[in-house]
Amino acid sequence: MSNSIRSKYRALFQSETHLHPHGRVGQLSICLVSPSRYQTGMSSLGFQTVYSLLADSTDIRCERAFLPDHEELEEYRRSGTPLLSLESSTSLNDFDVVAFSTSFEPDYLNIPLILNLARIPLLSSTRNQSDPLIIAGGAAFFINPEPVADFFDAICIGEGEDVIPAIIATLLSPVDSGRRGLLLALSAISGVYIPAFYEPRYHSGTLIGYVSESGAPLPVEREPVCLEQHEPSASQILTENTEFGDMFLVEVSRGCPRGCRFCSSGFIYGAFRQQPFDNIVARIDQGLVHRRKVGLVGAAVSDFAEIGRLCRYIVAKGAKVSVSSLRVDRIDHDMLDALIASGHKTISLAPEGGSQRMRDVIRKNLTEAQILESCGMLIERDILNLKLYFIIGLPGETDADLDELVWLVETIRERVIERGRANKRLGEITVSVNPFIPKPFTPFQWCGMEPLPSLERKVKLLETRLRRLSNVKLKVESLRESYLQALLSRGDRRLSALLIAMAEGANLKKAARSCGIDTDGYVQRMIADDEFLPWSIIGTDELDMLRREYDRALAIIAGLP
Repeated sequence: MSNSIRSKYRALFQSETHLHPHGRVGQLSICLVSPSRYQTGMSSLGFQTVYSLLADSTDIRCERAFLPDHEELEEYRRSGTPLLSLESSTSLNDFDVVAFSTSFEPDYLNIPLILNLARIPLLSSTRNQSDPLIIAGGAAFFINPEPVADFFDAICIGEGEDVIPAIIATLLSPVDSGRRGLLLALSAISGVYIPAFYEPRYHSGTLIGYVSESGAPLPVEREPVCLEQHEPSASQILTENTEFGDMFLVEVSRGCPRGCRFCSSGFIYGAFRQQPFDNIVARIDQGLVHRRKVGLVGAAVSDFAEIGRLCRYIVAKGAKVSVSSLRVDRIDHDMLDALIASGHKTISLAPEGGSQRMRDVIRKNLTEAQILESCGMLIERDILNLKLYFIIGLPGETDADLDELVWLVETIRERVIERGRANKRLGEITVSVNPFIPKPFTPFQWCGMEPLPSLERKVKLLETRLRRLSNVKLKVESLRESYLQALLSRGDRRLSALLIAMAEGANLKKAARSCGIDTDGYVQRMIADDEFLPWSIIGTDELDMLRREYDRALAIIAGLP
């Protein structure tokens, strides 16, 4: 066993502040795993919330593990040490349960790597009674669990506040028939999916449906959590070794009321829900004992009904406030004052569509006038560093739409420069560009992603047009990584072989060739309205609404009234 790894883990653990210390004993041992590195995994409020839900049970000994960094990985392989938990350096294969918490599809790549390091059989079908139960949950699985379904014994597709206590109760109850009996008991929980109970059927290489075992629900249903019945999700463990090390994070809302056609947040979480103001400030008061900066978390923070009052409260406490980005048409003056008082020098806005036509296609419900007015409001308050998020490759996008994007940036830049001259301060505009990725459970789930050569041409066009503008910086998300994300978003169980090959060192192209997988067929193909979708294993009553929204977008693209 590697002493250097144990020493590093000991130092990480000792640098943490646990706001709600939990016992280290319990009849059931669970290791909660983030398939990302410590710095990223511990920055996830979802990961910390799941940890709290597990560790709060006096019958459970809950520890954590993370994807090793490059140096650790080399040491694991050199020393032959199996993957260890952070708290006690226990091998993961010695736990009763190994639970993965995953928010983003690219982390799917690391799941077989971690199982290999832990010396746990990769496929659920090859495990026996002596192996840990391997379960998973998190936002990525709400969208499409199928590319990694074969790796897991159980997958939570429902929100943790209700599902996790039910799982714990089942795990702690005596069950007949061994592992299979336990899986049958878990399958009875709303929001729990047991992949082994569902067999995919194909015809001519196309998925046409699933056959479920008797008693296994098809599709698997989930119910949104009533947030008022639970304390707001908030930081449980504070450490400087994270991306938000100086902040106490608290969730103010869940889901999004906007329904933008490209974004899954407005659809996979059900109705937009907000935490009561008093519940949030009670959590914040706990956090302010340890941190003097509060990060407000949610897909639509600006839409929180009392955002101004909440920001005023934080500043009045002598603390600072931070949000990820502002909704262009929901810039609350009190919130803005609080951000300025907190020392924010840069504000992020997300027009998303570069032209009015594209904003209408994606149902952004923003006009050019609103965007310019909001930027003007920020500039007038001497916030001269702006970050603008745009999506390229949207369905129906043309070069004319990109021309309008450039014009919009130029117009905002002129206003920044004019204000900068008046107070002798330079400002900078960062144009952050991401390619469109078709996501399950959105109206654009039937669309294909634009081919990489076409996206590369558009990026070069933007680079050429924006390069001549001083004080403007262009940042582009990796097109190849976005392609991989689209593949994992739209894939089915046949991708498990590809993920295994990549975990063994093959790149995407080589892995796809060795597995006989046409990745373009998953990523770029337009899906027929009546075609069975891999993620249809998860129930939704919004399919007709998604199709109507898709048709409306197509009508706008076609120029129909």
